[in-house]
Amino acid sequence: MLATKLKKLSIVLLSVLSLTTFTTSCGGEGNVSIPGVQGPNLNILEDNLIVSMVLENVEIQVGGTYKVPKYKSSYIMFNPNLEGPGSVLSFTVSLDDLFDADVKQLDPKTLPGGRMIPGVAAGALPAVAFSVEKLKNVAFYVGPKIFGIWVPLPKFELYGFGWTSQYKVGSRRVGNVSLFGKDENGENAGFFLALSVSAAAERRLQKQADKY
Repeated sequence: MLATKLKKLSIVLLSVLSLTTFTTSCGGEGNVSIPGVQGPNLNILEDNLIVSMVLENVEIQVGGTYKVPKYKSSYIMFNPNLEGPGSVLSFTVSLDDLFDADVKQLDPKTLPGGRMIPGVAAGALPAVAFSVEKLKNVAFYVGPKIFGIWVPLPKFELYGFGWTSQYKVGSRRVGNVSLFGKDENGENAGFFLALSVSAAAERRLQKQADKY
């Protein structure tokens, strides 16, 4: 019964946001892979949106759970990968936090290192940045029509490299994914996953969150 209910919730969220897992095998037409990353994968559990991935080139000995600053009910888990090399990074984002007016009033931020957010006219969105072991400047961004996550890739060694690609589900575009190499200081390599959320989708998700 519970499994059936959770499956229905997943279908609702995926149809509302038109999201999918970010992989080469079951992503949309033309989606690209990210070097050193398996995923991200997207799931919903009750009122939480969960984005998980394996960082193949980041090794840690001891894992942990970290609260996201300014997000009352959201957190990150970062643990050694039991199924192979690297580490498992997962973001648990409460839908209540996504609709929290205080979160949307946070100071606008560019991407770590001062680079502009691709596809956003102002180049910045309300955001909170923080660090966990071996990952400097993880960041959450929430705008009127966009939810985004910045994931550092400390082992991505290209310098001055950057591209942005449409992110699709099937043939439908639902956002952007951007990959950046290290800057002139040898820092801030990573990728930014930006998901578009329409006003209609936000209202429907708010109703979903209110059930819990």
